[in-house]
Amino acid sequence: MASKYDLTQRIAPQLDRHLVFPLLEFLQERGMYPEEDILKAKIELLNNTNMVDYAMDIHKSLYRSEDVPQEMVERRAEVVGRLKALEEAAAPLVTFLQNPNAVQELRADQQHNLRMLNDRYQIGQEQIEALYQYAKFQFECGNYSGAADYLYQYRALCTNTERSLSALWGKLAAEILMQNWDIALDELNSLKEIIDSKSFSSPMNQVQSRIWLMHWSLFIFFNHDNGRTLIIDLFNQDKYLNAIQTNAPHLLRYLATAFIVNKRRRPQFKEFIKVIQQEQYSYKDPITEFLACVYVNYDFDGAHKKMKECEEAILNDPFLGKRVEEGNFATVPLRDEFLENARLFIFETYCRIHQRIEMSVLAEKLNLNYEEAERWIVNLIRTSKLEAKIDSKMGTIVMEPNHTNVYEQLIDHTKSLSGRTYKLVSQLLEHAQPQTAR
Repeated sequence: MASKYDLTQRIAPQLDRHLVFPLLEFLQERGMYPEEDILKAKIELLNNTNMVDYAMDIHKSLYRSEDVPQEMVERRAEVVGRLKALEEAAAPLVTFLQNPNAVQELRADQQHNLRMLNDRYQIGQEQIEALYQYAKFQFECGNYSGAADYLYQYRALCTNTERSLSALWGKLAAEILMQNWDIALDELNSLKEIIDSKSFSSPMNQVQSRIWLMHWSLFIFFNHDNGRTLIIDLFNQDKYLNAIQTNAPHLLRYLATAFIVNKRRRPQFKEFIKVIQQEQYSYKDPITEFLACVYVNYDFDGAHKKMKECEEAILNDPFLGKRVEEGNFATVPLRDEFLENARLFIFETYCRIHQRIEMSVLAEKLNLNYEEAERWIVNLIRTSKLEAKIDSKMGTIVMEPNHTNVYEQLIDHTKSLSGRTYKLVSQLLEHAQPQTAR
């Protein structure tokens, strides 16, 4: 069943409700759940937003009627009235911000800006707060462009740290929903910097903020050009990886996928395999299980079976299963890259522990027929530094012995030592600072 590998119920609680709509749209397109269930889920989400017109349209589709409940009609009138009231309250500041000549008077000094607005335009904290409420209401109405602009301008004037942080979360959500991936990435990095440096009332609050950030980042990383590299940079950091292991192990699917499809083999990959080994009994996912089969258990038959499950998981994942239309055909680029690299992982590991390999056996493990496997291996030998020969008469691949120099082994084992030492010292200093303060 396609829904077997669906992570929506785990991911949705960590998202703003507006960010859940793209996930439901994907599930609806894939037909993974009954249409009626998806429409009901959408209406439930919309109940706590101001997108009343959208809720009315879904209600009409769900019940196949042009009639809508009276409470929806009343709710719409309430929303329109509230929007007008907020617009009037924020009007002085909005008018100022829409005047290019007036905006030029703003400086980098926030206190100067507040004095200038108050003295020359009679705009004080009340109007600034009204701008925040107006921006938030616009977001709830589904006007993400207007909300993003007002939240950006609000943060330039806001003196309340917590409210400014809330506005930044809102702006990030708006940019994601508008698919402005470069801007969204900038906002994500700003949030990460604040989360990592801010003093939280409880360590768990900081961990929860990191978990929210990683879930929201999935939209960016699997759409941005450099996303597959950036997700490794973020998720593989100790503090974030610890948060994943303790509170959100399902995110290992996305980090594992990024490692598999990443063209450059990273030194962190070996360390990540240790994480997979630790978590293989507490969390199961086709993609993490595939890596465990290849690199932990050396179970190549199991890896072959897992490849089919991985393909199904990718095709039915809102972040991994993105389709690209090419003429009359639709492809899933990440699925194709994943399967190609997964075969390479199996081939490299299998060859590392065998000197002579029967082509028919390898073809089966690569999920290819004999001719396809032979062409794939010939191309691999031709384009890489793989030390191997194909014996066509015997139908085998002969691996050349490749003994690692003892000095290379020493360098390989010690090259990450300085990085680990730096992390250890940083952690010790972090723990020492609160004790010193006491």
